[in-house]
Amino acid sequence: MFIDIHAHAYRKECPLADGRTRFATPEEVIKRYDELGIEKGAYLPLIGPEEYLPQSNEDVIEICEKSGGRLFPFCNIDPRGLGNSPDADFSIWMEHYKKRGCKGIGEFMPNLPFSDPRCQNFFKHAEKAGLPIIIDLSPRLGIGYGIYDDIGLPQLERTLQRFPELVILGHGVGFWSEMGVLETPADRGTYPQYPVKEEGVVPKLLRRYPNLWGDLSARSGYNALVRDPDYAVKFLNEFQDKLCFGTDICYAQQDLPLASFLIKLKDEGKISKIVFEKIARKNAIRLLKL
Repeated sequence: MFIDIHAHAYRKECPLADGRTRFATPEEVIKRYDELGIEKGAYLPLIGPEEYLPQSNEDVIEICEKSGGRLFPFCNIDPRGLGNSPDADFSIWMEHYKKRGCKGIGEFMPNLPFSDPRCQNFFKHAEKAGLPIIIDLSPRLGIGYGIYDDIGLPQLERTLQRFPELVILGHGVGFWSEMGVLETPADRGTYPQYPVKEEGVVPKLLRRYPNLWGDLSARSGYNALVRDPDYAVKFLNEFQDKLCFGTDICYAQQDLPLASFLIKLKDEGKISKIVFEKIARKNAIRLLKL
């Protein structure tokens, strides 16, 4: 069975940002897990006011405690908290939530540059606390959500260098669009449909930095693979120890094709059972100490 590195839900009915669709409840997420063969999943609070109605970490922890082991909590903290200062001591909150059973931080999505001193300070404390971070990486600053980086992800690279013990899981269109070299800079804000003619910065960074991992959830992670299935096989095999299955489920009827895609590759012998199991569950178990 799979372990989901990335799931969302709201305790009560709540609209998505489109105003029409509503977020799934925890019960609906678990129902989808039963349908897809997912044993359990990481429940990530959404707190970014740029896009969502903020959730409390306490709600998420309580829901996980009542889920019968099907959900486990991450905490989420805004780097502008505790005084909006680059000197804020986030160890106070991080250690509190770590003791409450939170396995990581995320989805970290303030629309600030990686290089913002408040973000760098936050990463410093996360490294000290030993909590991995799932980031949503945006190609835009000043609109929408997601931590911002330039084309080629130089700010992410400097962060990986500066905090070598901090595991960062890349996620979002700004990250996965750079699986291959972009035909135009604007493509980094989309789901490129063309094949990987030349390796992009994402595999290069995964190869260079032990502390960078990949969260394969959402359309962004799925598209990074299916845009070029032959390259996907090479990619999954090379980085089999650093990739985690995920859904990024937000609403109950959401199409979640990644599980069947990975099963198909395994059944066709394009990835081994060992590689499949690492990506499907074992990497998450190892990283999060489940």
